[in-house]
Amino acid sequence: MHRIDPPFRAEHIGSLLRPAAVVAARTRFEAGELDAAARRAVEDEAIAAAVPKLEATGMRAATDGEFRRRWFHLDFLQQLDGVAVTGNIASSSDSADTVHMTPPRLSVVGPLRHVRDIQVEDYRFLASVATELPKVTIPSPTMVHFRGGRAAIDLDAYPDLERFFEDLAACYRAEIAALYAAGCRYLQLDDTNLAYLCDPVMRAGAVERGDDPDALPHAYAELINAALAGRPQDLTVGVHLCRGNFRSTWFAQGGYEPVAEVLFNELEVDAYFLEYDDERSGGFEPLRFVPPDKTVVLGLVTSKRPELEPYDEIAARVAEAAAHVPMGQLCLSPQCGFASTIEGNALTEEQQWAKLRHVVGLAERIWA
Repeated sequence: MHRIDPPFRAEHIGSLLRPAAVVAARTRFEAGELDAAARRAVEDEAIAAAVPKLEATGMRAATDGEFRRRWFHLDFLQQLDGVAVTGNIASSSDSADTVHMTPPRLSVVGPLRHVRDIQVEDYRFLASVATELPKVTIPSPTMVHFRGGRAAIDLDAYPDLERFFEDLAACYRAEIAALYAAGCRYLQLDDTNLAYLCDPVMRAGAVERGDDPDALPHAYAELINAALAGRPQDLTVGVHLCRGNFRSTWFAQGGYEPVAEVLFNELEVDAYFLEYDDERSGGFEPLRFVPPDKTVVLGLVTSKRPELEPYDEIAARVAEAAAHVPMGQLCLSPQCGFASTIEGNALTEEQQWAKLRHVVGLAERIWA
């Protein structure tokens, strides 16, 4: 039951632990001690070294590990004209006390414009050093709205929210078109907000901001669909849902039931990368809404801890999921990347590679 096209039976989400040289180069760059070209040269060298290691695990999709980013989303979104970071949102976990961080909140301070290609040169470099299929990961457009809501969108620029969503989708269409023209055929949108809308605390926060948590999934599906409008048939697009992954912590919890029907039947993507590494993500019952033309990548292996999950445990959970979605539509991955931010999770690089080899080995046995 091998898959020729992505997503593959064994997948990974994208980010990898940052090598020390990459962290040092960014620190020096932010201190004004290194220019952008010199920092990029360090990143190029690190990516060129990491991609063969990633491919050696048996993974058939290659990423650049997000080595060029401090955050999985901010480095991308701040390159859109009109976007700024203004404060943080509340968390359902104790992360504010344990790691002294809650997710940053984005604000729209002016008209949204795609004024430059953001990931194209990064993709071209990745493609030049990869032998497997290059996968590009970018934040979902919903990241610009959910964490601040209407209050975080400049009234002068957008007295009408409909125009805001139109401009945001247009920014994404421009970037996706540029990536496709450069050769990209595998794209992943990283979305925390649809998963946050499964959390009672986060849903209450949306109400406090003046949003309807039952209406937002529909609005976000429309936004993502508009961002993908006109995409070529040979561009595979997946969406990854995450409840937080900063230094092995989490920010939200709750099963997929509140968003499942919209997620699987209104969102026009090919695949879903779903967090399922612990009880915070709920059961597999919401997968009953998955149509026969979609793929679900089960994030059953955790990227937060180094221990390798027993085969019997993972195989049993895949079988549970297969009660709702045929085995042929299922794949396996970690629940998230290893470094959603530059700090990374609580593993060593060798433990990271061991985890990815483990995912490949599990998938080979389960779908043998």
